[in-house]
Amino acid sequence: MKYLWTFFLSLFVVACSNSESAQSIEQVSSEEPDAPIEKDSVPTSIEIEGMIHLENGSTTIGSNDKSFKANERPAMKVLLDYDFYMGIHEVTCGEYANVAKKNKLKTFDKCENDSLPLVNVTYYDAILYVNAKSKLNEYDTAYTYTKAIYDTEGHCTNLEGFAFHAEAKAFRLPTEAEWVYAATRAWDVKKSWNSENSDYKLHPICSKGADSTGFCDMAGNAMEWVNDWLGQFHDTTVTNYAGAPDGGDLGERILKGGRYSSSPKELNPYSRGDVYTVTSSTRAEYVGFRLVFGAIPNALWMNDDGISTSIVTPLVGSEAIKHLAGTYNAKLAFRNDISGNISYLDYKNGTLSIKEITQEINAFHPEISPNGKWIAFCTGFEGVAGKSTIYVQSLENDTIISIKLKAESAAIPRWQVLESGDTVIVFVNDAGNNKDEATFKVNSTWQVKFANGKFGTPQKLFDGAYHGGLSEDRTLAVSGARILRARVAEKDSTITDKANDDVWYDSAQACNVSLSQDGTKRTIFLDFAGKPGKKFAGENYSTHERIFIADSNGKLIQSIKAPTGYTFDHTEWATDGEKSIIVATLTNANGAHTKIALVDPADSSITEIAEGDELWHPTLWIKKKVKPILSSSSNLAISSSSAAPDSIEINSSSSIIPPEPEFGLDLDSAGAYYVAGGIENALIMRYKMELLWTYYDSANVVILGSSRSKNGIIPAMFNDSIKAINLAVSDFSINEAYYVYKNYIASNVKNLKYLIVSLDIDMWWKEYASTENFFYQEYKNYPGYIYDINHNFWKDNIPSDLQEATYDCLGAASKNFNRQTLGFSSFAANGWRDNPSIVYDSTWNQQNPELFNASLNYLDSIIHDAHDKNIYVIGVIFPQSPAYKNTGSYGAYGLTRSEAPALIDRIRLLSDSLPNFIVFDENKMGDHDYPDEMARDGDHLATPGAEQMTHRLDSLIQTLNIDFENSNQPSDF
Repeated sequence: MKYLWTFFLSLFVVACSNSESAQSIEQVSSEEPDAPIEKDSVPTSIEIEGMIHLENGSTTIGSNDKSFKANERPAMKVLLDYDFYMGIHEVTCGEYANVAKKNKLKTFDKCENDSLPLVNVTYYDAILYVNAKSKLNEYDTAYTYTKAIYDTEGHCTNLEGFAFHAEAKAFRLPTEAEWVYAATRAWDVKKSWNSENSDYKLHPICSKGADSTGFCDMAGNAMEWVNDWLGQFHDTTVTNYAGAPDGGDLGERILKGGRYSSSPKELNPYSRGDVYTVTSSTRAEYVGFRLVFGAIPNALWMNDDGISTSIVTPLVGSEAIKHLAGTYNAKLAFRNDISGNISYLDYKNGTLSIKEITQEINAFHPEISPNGKWIAFCTGFEGVAGKSTIYVQSLENDTIISIKLKAESAAIPRWQVLESGDTVIVFVNDAGNNKDEATFKVNSTWQVKFANGKFGTPQKLFDGAYHGGLSEDRTLAVSGARILRARVAEKDSTITDKANDDVWYDSAQACNVSLSQDGTKRTIFLDFAGKPGKKFAGENYSTHERIFIADSNGKLIQSIKAPTGYTFDHTEWATDGEKSIIVATLTNANGAHTKIALVDPADSSITEIAEGDELWHPTLWIKKKVKPILSSSSNLAISSSSAAPDSIEINSSSSIIPPEPEFGLDLDSAGAYYVAGGIENALIMRYKMELLWTYYDSANVVILGSSRSKNGIIPAMFNDSIKAINLAVSDFSINEAYYVYKNYIASNVKNLKYLIVSLDIDMWWKEYASTENFFYQEYKNYPGYIYDINHNFWKDNIPSDLQEATYDCLGAASKNFNRQTLGFSSFAANGWRDNPSIVYDSTWNQQNPELFNASLNYLDSIIHDAHDKNIYVIGVIFPQSPAYKNTGSYGAYGLTRSEAPALIDRIRLLSDSLPNFIVFDENKMGDHDYPDEMARDGDHLATPGAEQMTHRLDSLIQTLNIDFENSNQPSDF
């Protein structure tokens, strides 16, 4: 099957639907469309006002220039074998307001005038607009979804069940390839608003004139959303490229064209992002979008391995899974029958990204281990006799290759935890047709221990290939690959000791058998419209149209009918140890396994959760309610190698596993520091809050600040007596550090002796009462923070189950963040930039000196409070590119170089009256000793630079001579 997948892919077409949820935009046909469009042919350019017709051709996206970021290299050629239309300019405030009036679109703050580009919108805000535009013109939509989620300001932050239908003839966002194709026809930076002429503000569209092709503002002014997820380029040629299949763990998107604060040297058609990570919920005062119109025939997506792939679309989000399964801690795995690989989806991630285990193994029947860390699969499948091999693959470490079970033949793996605590895999030596009893008895059921990434010695349990599962108490086993067989233990015995083999369901044909693991010993199966099934259902039905459920004695107790137009296949139980639901594929009238669904026996409800080309053998892992005890012992060593991503070696006997909770908290709010569609900083902060509640009673050093601290200080490298956690978050200024210190750190981290804070003085233009400040408005979108406020930030008592609640909340799945690094983010060295960016007006302090003064007051407040608690505060000025000495700017976000020394002196003066405060200036106005080999970019350290920074901070702390082992607090200052 695997070798055929490329052929099938060429035939892949996603069905498009006109339907949207109640939250989507209602179709409005009574209003006037922009212009009449002939529906059965591609319209001419005259018929679409404000758009330019582009004929098929080719372009190059990405560059081979080593100065570009890794995800912008290498150059990749794209052929576009279709025509399309692109907007002359970005969508304006006036255009948006006009469509919003005619449709149920959210309205945003008024622009200064209608000719300005609409900005400060999320990717999903743009999607809702283009859908409305299509409907207004009586066209199908290019995007479908099941539910829209909005933040407190009315911006759409998530569309559950979101799907792009490339074949739809509709208005949509341009693909990156289409955008570059249009932009490079006449790229002209002279026609751009940039840092040299914009006064660092947005300008009306086309006010700099059009390029020779007729487009305006492709460079500068507002950055622009494009349609694609962010993926890797490859040195190849791709036809009708539509981007990556998803955005990875963080759900990253692409912005094009630069902005009004970009220097002319920075403006190019190949850059793909902003200063920080871009996701679908990102919005900024300089991010807008333009439209295209037209279908993409035979669209092709390509994953980071360079393999063309079909699209698997999650149809529900994490919230729906929590409702169905009782927790976010759930993972779905299945076989992609087009590629022959196993794919899986981690619902705790928050951003739903389909991962594919792309090894050269034709894999079937996946099942995830009880702890959720491993997945087992085999090379044979139910009903087919012959040799099969079982493999186990890590879901947490991509570098671990599949582990092969050494057995003559092994099929249909099923995990179990024995009473002894050992984890085993139960399997059969042959999964073929079981109708003939003699053949069935020749084969057998086995188990093998699996621990520490290794198999033990396989052990035969009994004769008979019972691959439908064994009950937890080992009193029942079932099998079905033609008939439903059961092995039933005699009284006070087990199936491995004294048992009888039986045939259930009156010997009628049955298959896809699964035994529940919740203590009820219920068996599910499918049939071929046999007599016992028809009698029980009371009506005729077709093959596989009903799921049947039998009790522990084989008596039918329930039947659930498939949705109209579908039948079931590949049924399996999923359980959290108490409640069980069923996962199954839905097969359409043509026999294609196009959907995966969850079936709840409690009410017979069916919820479709994924859609694709051929999805086989689904399994759903749900975290059990009984959990191991917390153990956080680990050893982390940082090498001196400059290859940052590989320079962290972790030796850990156990990871952070939460204890059994008290369940005294509202688990819908407590610890819920992230929601689906949340911004990147919320995801990072959610992880930092988990660290806080894990180590609040043992940490004696806390690191706060921006990404310069997050990437620049390594907690594990301090002296053994120092227990540090890095709670820094990208783009956080001093006022946000103050909020975290005052409300969370000062009262709850009882052993705190040092607070290390980055003094990012070039970022001190950020006001507290600003949307730039996470703890001004954005935090209100995440119920965990409101819950903390309502409980006085737990200053009187921290519930023992708060850490558990945070660990289990949405976001920060294991592959997003490495908990053993204690908050440090590792990056490879790319060197200081010779032409570093200046992304904010350097004269901001001259225009409004009160901004700097306000930030200085926040710092002063932190120091005063820390002084009263005998805590040292070390303010770190991180190094930035020495090339800023050749500019008029102190750093990436401004301050004129002439005024910076005096402002730094004002900060130093605080230590005159507050001796617990130390300024640690490692920038020295650019005259520092951090070479290119220690730099990530123009204003961040790479891991080698973070090593040097941490060593120096550790030495400073040692000179202050605090006895960390024996002193509860530092001595008086």
